[in-house]
Amino acid sequence: MTHDPDVHVDTDVEEEQLDLEARHSLKRVDGLRTELEDVTEVEYRQLRLERVVLVSVWTSGTQEDADNAMAELKLLAETAGSEVLDALVQRRSHPDPATYVGRGKVEEVAEVVHATGADTVICDGELEPAQLRNLEDRIKVKVVDRTALILDIFAQHAKSAEGKAQVELAQLQYLKQRLRGWGGNLSRQAGGRAAGGAGIGGRGPGETKIETDRRRIGSRIAILRRRLRAMDATREGKRAERHRNQVPSVAIVGYTNAGKSSLLNRLTGAGVLVENALFATLDPTTRRTETADGRIYTLTDTVGFVRHLPHDLVEAFRSTLEESAMADLLVHVVDASDPDPAGQIAAVRTVLTEIGASSVPELLVLNKADLADEGTLLALRGSFPGALIVSAQTGEGIDALSAEIDERLPRPEVELRVLLPYDRGDLVDRIHRTARIVSLEHTGEGTQIHARVRPDLADELAPYRRD
Repeated sequence: MTHDPDVHVDTDVEEEQLDLEARHSLKRVDGLRTELEDVTEVEYRQLRLERVVLVSVWTSGTQEDADNAMAELKLLAETAGSEVLDALVQRRSHPDPATYVGRGKVEEVAEVVHATGADTVICDGELEPAQLRNLEDRIKVKVVDRTALILDIFAQHAKSAEGKAQVELAQLQYLKQRLRGWGGNLSRQAGGRAAGGAGIGGRGPGETKIETDRRRIGSRIAILRRRLRAMDATREGKRAERHRNQVPSVAIVGYTNAGKSSLLNRLTGAGVLVENALFATLDPTTRRTETADGRIYTLTDTVGFVRHLPHDLVEAFRSTLEESAMADLLVHVVDASDPDPAGQIAAVRTVLTEIGASSVPELLVLNKADLADEGTLLALRGSFPGALIVSAQTGEGIDALSAEIDERLPRPEVELRVLLPYDRGDLVDRIHRTARIVSLEHTGEGTQIHARVRPDLADELAPYRRD
């Protein structure tokens, strides 16, 4: 087709329209099949792994954004215990309300599924119950969406009683809206000659199994919420104890697999599980540590985030995530070697806003510097001038990070000199734990201390002041 140069073309309209060929085709994404290393791994995985095909609808953003999203879905699928056989992407202005990829493309997906021998299709989005039902009816294999996939990973990795309860609550809330009947398993109303010979004894209350299941799920949700409220009280008690002792708190937040647990181990020697997997640790770990000048503070490793973190999970883990909202400082860890670190930062900040932690001071830390190339690090330095570049693996930049945390922690406000008798060791201990000591000397009369302390401690020390 040729265009008359004298005819003005509205470029804005052209940009809004999707390429016709792209809309009418499914694009196969090369290089996303799970690679198995050796024979023993193959034998093991053939017994364990589901064989899956990934399907995504690309609605906005660049081609690079679509590729990054599909690569992340592959990592999620493999973390859940799947072997990825193939990946398909369709360009559309919005997902099809009935079948997600459009009526005509479902047949193409079915052909790929049957050709590869896959037993599951994973869609990169949260599907409506009708979409799930329509896809399963037409493709004839199990279909799960991104939300169900993430919930499954959380269920595998939850270890504590609180973590298991939170995951079960999120799963039940997701499942409650997606119950469906399965033919003969349900009691169906029948009567008279219309019952096909059933007649007397075939009449019943109708199709009630779904309603019964929904009621049982509702009861279980209520039990889990009561159990979590009791656990919240315990967590709140520990948090109140730290506030009462005026111990500053630092929360490590960030994208999943950005290296938060490795960083906690580096800073405190906590010995938390470290694994190159998404959502390897779900249960928050809090450790006491101290600054170079002796002030004690707590460091908490929180659950990792991901793009489009399911809303049910955010709600179920709200009490855990509140550790971030109540912290004095957020150490936001970013994987510097990731293809899209800016996207990771945006996704984490979105969740922080949801839980009310957007106003907490943030220290951006670009981790895995040993895996990132120099050009990437230079570009990140330009985009995020205040960020620190570290490597939890090699220890690079850890000392600078510790010093920056020390500098940003709340500092005591009142400067004073006191002479404490030796029978007031409790006050000396509190000064060591919560104050910044300038000088300390043991004399014949007692312990002479020059320090900067909080106002309430200054009131207690008033009788011993020697300013």
